[in-house]
Amino acid sequence: MKNKILVIEDNPLNLELVTDLLETNNFMVWCARTAEEGFHIARDVSPDLILMDLSLPGMDGLAAARALKANPATRHFIVIAVTAHAMKGDEQAVLNAGCDGYLAKPIDTRTFAATIARFIALADSRATDKETTMKIL
Repeated sequence: MKNKILVIEDNPLNLELVTDLLETNNFMVWCARTAEEGFHIARDVSPDLILMDLSLPGMDGLAAARALKANPATRHFIVIAVTAHAMKGDEQAVLNAGCDGYLAKPIDTRTFAATIARFIALADSRATDKETTMKIL
């Protein structure tokens, strides 16, 4: 069975690149351009993983992650921040917002799909160990 990935990204080129990389590597992909659209899709699809851009129009990715994690119906979703903000302290801000991990932009197209597969594997193992923190370097 293919893993389901929801990509929430407002930049059309980034969205196309990530979608193509994931689909080429046998993932099922749903796309949203805003956090609000992503919420609707997430509730309908129940993805295995959500890739969340942090710089979204309207509600930003950190606020969206907080909202997902605060809602009992969506708190179980694995949220990975995708951000160009890779400065000291940014990782902690992402984790404090409820994200389960993060990827820095620009993404490495050669390793991206394998990285996503590792996040999913860690999420699966976390189902048995609630204290595991996901971090892929």
